[in-house]
Amino acid sequence: MGNTVQTATIDPVKVVENKETGEKPKCKACCACPETKKARDECVLKFGEENCSELIEKHKQCMRDMGFKI
Repeated sequence: MGNTVQTATIDPVKVVENKETGEKPKCKACCACPETKKARDECVLKFGEENCSELIEKHKQCMRDMGFKI
Protein backbone atom coordinates (compact mmCIF):
# COMPACT_ATOMS: atom_id res chain seq x y z
CA MET A 1 0.00 0.00 0.00
CA GLY A 2 1.21 3.46 -0.73
CA ASN A 3 3.44 2.22 -3.51
CA THR A 4 3.42 4.24 -6.67
CA VAL A 5 4.68 3.19 -10.04
CA GLN A 6 6.26 5.74 -12.31
CA THR A 7 6.62 5.04 -15.97
CA ALA A 8 9.13 6.69 -18.24
CA THR A 9 8.45 7.66 -21.79
CA ILE A 10 10.60 5.54 -24.06
CA ASP A 11 11.23 6.57 -27.62
CA PRO A 12 11.46 3.81 -30.20
CA VAL A 13 14.98 2.76 -31.14
CA LYS A 14 15.81 2.26 -34.79
CA VAL A 15 18.77 0.32 -36.07
CA VAL A 16 20.98 2.26 -38.45
CA GLU A 17 24.46 1.79 -39.76
CA ASN A 18 27.31 3.12 -37.64
CA LYS A 19 28.44 6.36 -39.26
CA GLU A 20 32.12 5.59 -38.76
CA THR A 21 32.25 1.97 -39.87
CA GLY A 22 29.11 1.58 -42.00
CA GLU A 23 28.15 -1.48 -39.93
CA LYS A 24 24.92 -2.23 -38.13
CA PRO A 25 25.10 -2.57 -34.33
CA LYS A 26 26.52 -5.87 -33.11
CA CYS A 27 23.98 -6.26 -30.32
CA LYS A 28 20.33 -5.62 -29.61
CA ALA A 29 19.29 -2.28 -28.14
CA CYS A 30 18.43 -3.93 -24.83
CA CYS A 31 22.04 -5.11 -24.42
CA ALA A 32 23.84 -1.98 -25.58
CA CYS A 33 25.52 0.43 -23.16
CA PRO A 34 24.89 -1.46 -19.90
CA GLU A 35 26.87 1.01 -17.76
CA THR A 36 24.95 4.11 -18.83
CA LYS A 37 21.68 2.19 -18.85
CA LYS A 38 22.13 1.05 -15.25
CA ALA A 39 23.05 4.55 -14.02
CA ARG A 40 20.12 6.07 -15.91
CA ASP A 41 17.62 3.52 -14.60
CA GLU A 42 18.75 3.84 -10.98
CA CYS A 43 18.54 7.63 -11.16
CA VAL A 44 15.05 7.57 -12.68
CA LEU A 45 13.81 5.15 -10.02
CA LYS A 46 15.24 7.20 -7.14
CA PHE A 47 14.76 10.77 -8.36
CA GLY A 48 12.30 10.71 -11.27
CA GLU A 49 12.92 11.18 -14.97
CA GLU A 50 12.84 14.98 -14.80
CA ASN A 51 15.86 14.97 -12.46
CA CYS A 52 18.06 12.66 -14.52
CA SER A 53 18.35 14.43 -17.86
CA GLU A 54 22.17 14.34 -17.87
CA LEU A 55 22.32 10.55 -17.42
CA ILE A 56 19.52 10.06 -19.94
CA GLU A 57 21.43 12.10 -22.52
CA LYS A 58 24.66 10.18 -21.83
CA HIS A 59 22.84 6.91 -22.45
CA LYS A 60 21.27 8.23 -25.65
CA GLN A 61 24.69 9.33 -26.90
CA CYS A 62 26.16 5.93 -26.10
CA MET A 63 23.33 4.29 -28.06
CA ARG A 64 23.96 6.61 -31.02
CA ASP A 65 27.67 5.80 -30.88
CA MET A 66 26.77 2.09 -31.03
CA GLY A 67 24.78 2.71 -34.22
CA PHE A 68 21.24 3.07 -32.91
CA LYS A 69 19.07 5.95 -34.04
CA ILE A 70 17.46 7.48 -30.95
